[in-house]
Amino acid sequence: MDQQVGKGSLCYAEAPFILSCASVVGTRESEGPLGDAFDMVTEDDKFGQDNWEAAESSLQKDALTLAIGKSGYTAKDIRYLFAGDLLGQDIASSFGLKNFEIPLFGIYGACSTCGEGLSLASIAVAGGFADRVASVTSSHFASAEKQFRFPLQYANQRPCCATWTVTGSGAFILGNKDAVKKQKGSPLAQITGITTGKIVDFGIKDSMNMGAAMAPAACNTIVRNLQDFNRNPNYYDRIVTGDLGKVGQEILIKLVGEQGYDISGLHEDCGIRIFDNEKQGTGSGGSGCGCAATTLAAYYLPRIQSGELKRILFVPTGALLSPVSFNEGQSVPGIAHGVVIEHCDEGEA
Repeated sequence: MDQQVGKGSLCYAEAPFILSCASVVGTRESEGPLGDAFDMVTEDDKFGQDNWEAAESSLQKDALTLAIGKSGYTAKDIRYLFAGDLLGQDIASSFGLKNFEIPLFGIYGACSTCGEGLSLASIAVAGGFADRVASVTSSHFASAEKQFRFPLQYANQRPCCATWTVTGSGAFILGNKDAVKKQKGSPLAQITGITTGKIVDFGIKDSMNMGAAMAPAACNTIVRNLQDFNRNPNYYDRIVTGDLGKVGQEILIKLVGEQGYDISGLHEDCGIRIFDNEKQGTGSGGSGCGCAATTLAAYYLPRIQSGELKRILFVPTGALLSPVSFNEGQSVPGIAHGVVIEHCDEGEA
């Protein structure tokens, strides 16, 4: 079977399984609509560390520890680790995960990193290169603000279109059929295919309006997924983006509609799902690598495992800017990685 589909997608002959997952979040996230669904909540957003960057490393360490523990395996059983974050040179991942001693692929997709990590992890398993792999990512409100916007002490006013970086980490353990037979418990879902994102740049230069910058990339990936697999939107129970917020959602639905597809009744966004914007004052919604990762782990995967949702197209979205590119007056290119996640019946595992 040719697993290459269309111009940028893969359809796996033997779909990898998501064996387990874990989500760790901060205080504001625990006060939102999904507060009771997360595996671990901290009362101290520094996680007992001396600085925000170390706190984010602690997030990843806790999330991966929990995910591995849930699977019934140990770190020695994991062949490869795909990890990334928003900080320069992925320092949250490198310092947070070094003691696991798992061979590491450090990755960067901005807020789309969860989708990129799951894509690469699923390729490794589906291609027969590993029995069990892990994917983890994170973001932290304070470390992201410090790097990309303003020091917290500045107390600047945020426009309504701005999103709030999620303090959180999501970790996922993927494996093949043999790994399922030996794991503790049942698998959560299967990854049956992926559509790799393209860099899309509409010339947006407003770093406070990430939804507008990322929506065109999400549109590009969603439309290519439907075309590559020859599907209509209703093939999916939900089309879930990662970080667009309310502003980006409106733009996305309009852009996809212009391509001939109506996703208005199917689309949900993790950035809208994770916060109650009116009560919590989070502007357009949530963003950051941890937004899509923790919402997938805490909210969507349990519903896929139970059969409430049979199939979703998960599309984390990222804005590919840096402090240097922004200060030089460059635009904010976007990227979005599509992951097809499906319910697996007992016979499939």
